[in-house]
Amino acid sequence: MTNRRKQKRHRRKKILFAVEIVVLLLLSLVLFVSIWAAHKFSLVNHQDLDKDRLFTADGVNGGAAAGDKADGQPQDTTSALTGIDVIALVGLDTRDELDGRNSDTMIIACINHNEKSIKLVSLYRDTYLNVGDDYYGNSNYYTKANAAYNLGGPEQFLSMVNLNLDLNITEYVTVDFSALCTTIELLGGLDIDMTREELIHLNDYNVETSEACNMEYEEIEVPPADEFDGAMTRTFHLNGSQAVSYARIRYTAGNDFRRASRQRLVLSKIMEKAKTVDLGTLDAVMNAVLPLVTTNLDNSKIVSMIQPLLTYSMPEENQDGFPFAHMPDDGSITGSDCVIPVTLEYNVTRLHQFLFPNEEYSPSSVVQEYSYQIVIDSGYGEEDIDTALGMDDGAEIPKWTQELQDQADAEASGSDYNY
Repeated sequence: MTNRRKQKRHRRKKILFAVEIVVLLLLSLVLFVSIWAAHKFSLVNHQDLDKDRLFTADGVNGGAAAGDKADGQPQDTTSALTGIDVIALVGLDTRDELDGRNSDTMIIACINHNEKSIKLVSLYRDTYLNVGDDYYGNSNYYTKANAAYNLGGPEQFLSMVNLNLDLNITEYVTVDFSALCTTIELLGGLDIDMTREELIHLNDYNVETSEACNMEYEEIEVPPADEFDGAMTRTFHLNGSQAVSYARIRYTAGNDFRRASRQRLVLSKIMEKAKTVDLGTLDAVMNAVLPLVTTNLDNSKIVSMIQPLLTYSMPEENQDGFPFAHMPDDGSITGSDCVIPVTLEYNVTRLHQFLFPNEEYSPSSVVQEYSYQIVIDSGYGEEDIDTALGMDDGAEIPKWTQELQDQADAEASGSDYNY
């Protein structure tokens, strides 16, 4: 064998050895990350569901049992991160133990792994729905949607969502709003555009929120009315308790509808911020927040979804609130203000068109039954849908534009302005 051939073989061995080292390093890194992630998510509170108390649309309408295929084998819809996951996100308000655990924030997250996108739909807390059994065990109790979790935990909450909205959600994540404070604080706060009215309410809400989150109260100075008023918005940098206080505001134009929009905005801002911070910051967030999270998702699924979710898109057009067509009730039905879906059947059809635009859908007999009862109770039927759609619920968060600035300048100077 010539020296030249020996040198070539020697170089090949070096290259192969280098490749092996790289592969081993990558495998070691993957193993380390897996162990690290498994350790982190062991901090999460895992609570399995009682399947005997969990009802899905398919299960009640003659399909497969909750969480199972027709052949009885467990479903695994995201093992390869393909298809669509629908998960319920629940924000619990546990400040007053006597009042139990109302689900004051209810969001349906539709994660499309094929399109790498996320859709969020807020279920307005005051929506008049069939929440299942009441405190005395009587079935078919119609009241505000946020009572379901307090009445029967995650099983009754998910059953309410599934049967009223024709869904088959079997996975959920709940978090106390104090965890949201901590997350935002560790991420360095959020920049949010607000009106003067929102800023005033934020300061008021933050007195209680900062105490509940064990944070020092910081009041944001409100600019003079002649500099900042009406529909004007300014960008303010909010700390953890301030951002949560902003998300809790409901006593402005739009009431609970605008409140739900604020919650989705804060959630999207958190995701945007999380994509930009370093691993050390994310590690600190997980250490502080994961013990405040309860879910029935297993660790392997959570770990497999974390990195992709940080890259998925969640544009504004992928966010909305349910019901789409609604009318207010002043307390004549439940004893306090509530939101009437007009009709439930119409709104559920539109929900499926929004979440699953490529699938055909017809309301189930259960949705039709619930819808009929809500029409009887409220007096609002199909003939009122156009009126309900025309209601300006104020859900859209205002944005200050140059046109509004020109209008304000014209009004201030007393000159004519072409509206």
